[in-house]
Amino acid sequence: MGVVTVINFQPTSDGKAAITGDFVLIDKEVNAVAKTLRQHGIDVTAIHNHALMDMPRLFYMHFWANDDPAKLAQALKAALDHTNSRR
Repeated sequence: MGVVTVINFQPTSDGKAAITGDFVLIDKEVNAVAKTLRQHGIDVTAIHNHALMDMPRLFYMHFWANDDPAKLAQALKAALDHTNSRR
């Protein structure tokens, strides 16, 4: 059903990495995750939902950046800390 947070890393030039993916969030998580991503230089490229009557209401937040891989990993961890994700 596509209800999963996806994070992809792809090596680019000069030791950098491009990241893309999407977070699956409940309404209370959207603003904190978006703010955290933007504060760390990660672009939020889309926020949308897939269903009309889902319970709980789920939002999909897509992101993209190209930077130092360790910096990006730390930023994504900070964003994940605002979710109810499990290891």
